Amino acid sequence: MAKIHATAIVDSNAALHESVEVGPYSVIGPHVTIGSGTVVGPHVVIEGHTTIGSDNKFFQFSSIGAAPQDKKWNGEPTRLTIGDRNTIREFCTFNTGTVQDKGVTSLGNDNWISAYVHLAHDCLVGNNTIFSNNAQIAGHVEIGDYVIMSGFANVHQFCKIGAHAFVGMSTSLTQDVPPFVLLNGNPASAHGVNIEGLKRRGFTREQINGIRAAYKIIYRSGLTLDEAKAALIAEEATVPADVAQHMRAMREFLDTATRGIVR
Repeated sequence: MAKIHATAIVDSNAALHESVEVGPYSVIGPHVTIGSGTVVGPHVVIEGHTTIGSDNKFFQFSSIGAAPQDKKWNGEPTRLTIGDRNTIREFCTFNTGTVQDKGVTSLGNDNWISAYVHLAHDCLVGNNTIFSNNAQIAGHVEIGDYVIMSGFANVHQFCKIGAHAFVGMSTSLTQDVPPFVLLNGNPASAHGVNIEGLKRRGFTREQINGIRAAYKIIYRSGLTLDEAKAALIAEEATVPADVAQHMRAMREFLDTATRGIVR
């Protein structure tokens, strides 16, 4: 049986694994499912159609699974899904999706979410990300694996951020960000490749050099995006496969960018 503090309110229809812990004064609604080993601290509200995986840690005063902050929402049973081994610190707000999009807001595995982070409706966040304090993510945003969001960074709705990108402190982001790019400023601008992050994750020197070459083609060559994609295809044919795959990831991201890319 789950370890539930006497002052917590857990709806009888909620599905909690027997190893779940729920702290004082927390509230868990009827459509919530929580997997093994997850710890819900004191004064946490988890509601809506919310599914949470295993070994997560929720700190006090977070609001998880509340209705989307979207005036088009009309009470539809949209969802929030959270994977495994995530840390969600104090005062975070995660909203469910809307029927105007996929109907789900999603957070993957092994993410570190610091205090006061807002994850709006229909956002899709990958794995192994770090969100520093007060990062604010508007609706319909997609964030890839290993992205780092620095403190007070904010992202406009419908933007996409590619894997391994680094978003600097207080950055205001209104366009898409290709993988591996380091950016900062208000408005945001690109400042090279996230080299330090790639080193920490085991990228080889050759792979990093290939990513830097791709960055230069996109950002420093003076080519249009279509011309840059053609140049990248030619460059990929000249390098080893493990280098080409990362250059290809940058090129393919350009095909999916819907708001233009940060320059």
